Amino acid sequence: MGDLAGLASRCILPGFEGPVAPDWVRRRLAEGLGGVVLYAWNVESPEQLRGLTAELCSEREDVIVAIDEEGGDVTRLEAPTGSSYPGNAALGIVDDVELSERIAASLGAELAAVGVNLDLAPVADVNTNPQNPVIGIRSFGSDADLVGRHVGAFVRGLQNAGVAACAKHFPGHGDTLEDSHLALPVVEALDEQALKPFRAAIEADVKSIMTAHIVVRSLGEIPATMSREILDDLLRGDLGFAGMVVTDALEMKAISDTVGVEEGAVRAIAAGADALCLGHDLFDESVVAVRDALVDAVQSGRLPEERLADAAARAAAVTDLGGVGSVERESGREGARRALRVEGDVRLEGPALVVELVPKAGMAAGRLPHYPGDWFAAAVPGSEVHRYEEAPPDFPATDGRRLVVIARDAHRYGWERSAIEALTSRQPDVIVVEIGLSHWRPPRAATYVATYGAARVNLEAAAEALYSEVATRGGAVR
Repeated sequence: MGDLAGLASRCILPGFEGPVAPDWVRRRLAEGLGGVVLYAWNVESPEQLRGLTAELCSEREDVIVAIDEEGGDVTRLEAPTGSSYPGNAALGIVDDVELSERIAASLGAELAAVGVNLDLAPVADVNTNPQNPVIGIRSFGSDADLVGRHVGAFVRGLQNAGVAACAKHFPGHGDTLEDSHLALPVVEALDEQALKPFRAAIEADVKSIMTAHIVVRSLGEIPATMSREILDDLLRGDLGFAGMVVTDALEMKAISDTVGVEEGAVRAIAAGADALCLGHDLFDESVVAVRDALVDAVQSGRLPEERLADAAARAAAVTDLGGVGSVERESGREGARRALRVEGDVRLEGPALVVELVPKAGMAAGRLPHYPGDWFAAAVPGSEVHRYEEAPPDFPATDGRRLVVIARDAHRYGWERSAIEALTSRQPDVIVVEIGLSHWRPPRAATYVATYGAARVNLEAAAEALYSEVATRGGAVR
């Protein structure tokens, strides 16, 4: 079993809890574990993270240290403070390919400096369904050509900084109504437009592509993560991708609640995946179970040993990437400011009463320690934040302060729209700040601001635009 166990281990990427590597992680890495995926709970500071990754890589030089760092909402490096970089939707609105590449290069330089060698970004999904619950502002937009331009730029920026990129989620998660964290989404037909950004990523020599846990009925009833037609025939054959294919997290309910994690792992490797992301909450017991399931599948003839060896080799090669970059956080501020859209003439002259409408947090981003309303209020001294997760029966009195309503994806949530309409009908000078997609504009808002992102830098840009003293005081927009 020894050689087979080593090959199987090489394909597994678990997470672990906390800022210190537990004994089991170091032991498995010494035995040949492919690497780890880091999450927000693994990050306290750049110094701590640098020490953690150095410890992980002391077991082997070729350990994969991966992280979900998309910028915008999905940040691990800056989870305690909010991201200094706008997300993809803002960059798509600006549509400056050179800026997207600069931002990715800066992000890559920050990742490389703390020892991360694989970034599970960029999102290459074309967000063609406005009701999509999991992609949304994580996408560069709804136009495939635009998304492709910026996916290619993002890949080049990251990889020129020495960090392997991972375009996700193949063959496209942008036209779904379900979140694959919670259910198994189904689309009827393969969308050729959805493939364009992945073609652009491959043309940019992307080192990795992540699968989507979605069923594409025109290619069968098997989720893409476990479909040979999608991973081998389409991705390898038609698109010519030769790099590492990594699964989305196998703990997601689209897999764990259907075939199960171990069976999903075997089927994914057999279909053409090379690395298995286990997810946020699966640790040593799951590593052993998945490893043993792969070994058993080879020994029983279900999984050719040559396929497992090929997968292990591709996983081992993904971190073999040179490059160097420099941190340029000003590019993030520039992107957030240029993405901002402001309609109306009402501005802030002093402290604001901020009413923040908070829908349920997406599974990919999670709930950060601070809310967007906090970042906005911090830039407008003396402001007060009231936060609601459903429409309340009444709202606080403004007491002469300007009312600012912060909403997210109001087009998707009737309770948000109702709350905004109640507030704008009661008070004529309300400022509404939409931090998601701006598909619904409140008809009675005196000023409407679309940030196209919920990162700290997006909210600071909005505050800067609305509060005249921010720019003159200096330092408020970092």
